[in-house]
Formats: sequence, C-alpha cells, structure tokens
Amino acid sequence: MKRIQYNEYGGPEVMTLEHFEPASLRADEVLIRVRAAAAANPMDFGIRSGAMKVVTGRQFPRATGYDFAGVVEAIGGSVTRFHVGDEVFGGTPIKSAGAFADVVIAQEKGIVHKPAGLSFEDASALPTPAITALQALFKAGRMQPGDRVFVHGCLGAVGRAAAQIAAAHGSTVAGSCRANSRDEAGELGIDPIVAFDFDPAPLHGEFDIVFDTAGTLPVQDARAMLKRGGRIVSTQPTPANLIKSFLPGPYHAVIAQPITKDLEQIAADARSGKLRLPIARTVPLSEAIPALTDLEQNRLGKRGKLVIVPD
Repeated sequence: MKRIQYNEYGGPEVMTLEHFEPASLRADEVLIRVRAAAAANPMDFGIRSGAMKVVTGRQFPRATGYDFAGVVEAIGGSVTRFHVGDEVFGGTPIKSAGAFADVVIAQEKGIVHKPAGLSFEDASALPTPAITALQALFKAGRMQPGDRVFVHGCLGAVGRAAAQIAAAHGSTVAGSCRANSRDEAGELGIDPIVAFDFDPAPLHGEFDIVFDTAGTLPVQDARAMLKRGGRIVSTQPTPANLIKSFLPGPYHAVIAQPITKDLEQIAADARSGKLRLPIARTVPLSEAIPALTDLEQNRLGKRGKLVIVPD
C-alpha cells in the first residue's frame, strides 16, 4: 500500500509517496479502499505546515488528506452500520488523516453510505466544505425556512455549499464574489450578487444570517446587514473571533465537527441533486504531490477541487 506522508512539519517539499502498512483496526474503525480523495481545503496545508501541532502532535510519519470516498474492505468489531463492499464517503480524524492513499482508516461515525447516483469523485469533494456550511447555517446561524442568508465568498467551496444547502432548505440567498464570476453565482440562484468590496448600505437590515466564508467582511458591515435578532457566522476560528463568539451579540465562529447525522443530511442533499461541488482537476496518486504543490503555491483549481484517484 502507498500513501502520501511526511516526516517533519513544513512546506509541500516535505511530502513523499511511501509504502506503508495499515494499522490494526480498533473496534469503531473501518478500512476503506480509496476510490477518490479531495484536496484544496486550507486545513490540509495548515496542518502539514504545523499550524495545528498542538492537536496533531509530533509523532512521524504523518499521513495527508482528510476527505475521501471509497469501498469498505474491513470493519472493526463494534461497527454495525457498514459491511464489506459498501460504498461510503466521509473524512478522517484530524490527528490521523491518510486519505491520500490506496487505503484509509476512518471512524464509523465519520462516514456514511454514498448515494448510488453520486460518483466517487463528486462524493469526495463534499465532506469538509459541506459539513462546515451545514453546521454554520443550522447550528451557529439557526437557519429556518424562509430566512434570508448572505454568503460572503459564495463561490468558494464552503460558500458554494452554503448557498446550495440554504436554498435546498427553503432559504433565499444573496452573496458576494468576484465581478467576473457573477454569471456563475447567478446559476446557483444567488440574488442579489455584489462584489467583494461592496457597500453594505443598500443591504441594510435585510438578512437573518450573514455568513463570512472568506474572513474578510468587516464586522460592522455584517452587523449593518442583519435583521433584528440576526446572526453573523464566520469560518475563521481565530482567537479574536472565538472571543467575540463568547461575548453578548450576534457573532459566532464555527469549528466544524464530524457528526454522523450532518453527513447523512449532506448525502441526502447530494442524492436529490441539490448539492454538488465542482472538480477542477483529477490526478492519479503517483502524480498527486506535484499537483498538490501547484495547488498550494499557485492556487490552481480555485474554482474547483483537486481530486486524487488510484493509479
């Protein structure tokens, strides 16, 4: 078996494709033959660089990759939801990773059955962006049918997922994006569409939820756009943002968690055709390190996921 791993924290140059032996399964774990794994989540690069070493520790080698889709090859003794041969998708725990590989081990709670009509590639693109969007809208934003939602950065992976999820659950969506991408945003049903550096005055008091996926929307502008009782949600859990979350007021920073029922909801939305994320490029595992390096250094594939498939 092969996987992409590294023996020290650092830039993309620390990644190597190596042979490895999968660990013995714990009772709640599942061994999955990877059919597709998605990159381009900022989390992938940040963890490998050491930004979260307090959580991930200093034991090497460390594997790479979190979001995947594949076929179950073996199950732990307490696993009841899956059987060998099941097609699944989901993510690995942050500490273990390992999706950029021939096989990966995941916890039972971190995977769900893949809808039959959804390709492995499309399924692998969903977990982290869609869970982040779902939990931001429903948990932090307390979204209800009929709400008005503004998504700042509506064509990034999380923003695009948020726009589709909000629309699928009865909300209307406005958003911001680059001027040359307005038609793409319009195809998602987003209205109105404004530029990133928009003036919030014309949108004063219009929204139940203002969701800042880019981390660049001034809080005072977001506040101006809220209805009474509305909520501001950010995907940037910086120390300053977390402090604001604990203070009285509408601001909430969200840290996504791998909750099974949320993955099931994502699967249901994907099954119905209401949730898809674009794929910009697909490469075999043997060519993945140069592609990952290009993605990180040059931001290639910004309008879609890089997907890694078996050789």
